[in-house]
Amino acid sequence: MLFAHDTECGLLAAAALVNTATPGREGLPDVAALDEFFTAHGWTGRHEHTEAELREVRALRPRLRRLWHAGIDELVEIINALLRESHALPQLIRHDAEPYHLHAVPRGAPLATRMAVEAAMAMADLVRADELSRLRTCDHPDCDNVLVDLSRNRSRRFCDAGCGNRAAVTAYRARRAAAHG
Repeated sequence: MLFAHDTECGLLAAAALVNTATPGREGLPDVAALDEFFTAHGWTGRHEHTEAELREVRALRPRLRRLWHAGIDELVEIINALLRESHALPQLIRHDAEPYHLHAVPRGAPLATRMAVEAAMAMADLVRADELSRLRTCDHPDCDNVLVDLSRNRSRRFCDAGCGNRAAVTAYRARRAAAHG
């Protein structure tokens, strides 16, 4: 583990949330999809299962995407704004058989607020560790998904949407075509 467990979870959840908004495909088309996302990423606490909550979460995505493309000064501004707007007050918490970790807003805060703060806290850890190079976009030419490279050797190039497999197949076919002239 390179970072604290909650930092890694926050980074991966933020990337996954950003990647639900891709051109031509809505990854959170309805409340049921948000419910699945909530469960898949281990969110706990308040979850209203409403269209209003879904709209708030969707509205957060462009702001989080900006974290992957901003320079350091803008990145810090975004992080600080997310924390300030949410009235974040970090505290050590233990729940659901998890070890102590940081929560900066109450579990009863709106889901979009908790998502924003978790992402901001995780990004703050990257800034403090001077590890922003771990924030990347997928190398596949037809993909604009974001990713967090948590590998030890910093070698991750593709997102989780199958782009690595597509790139390998394309390279294989090109080698085969070249070999068969």
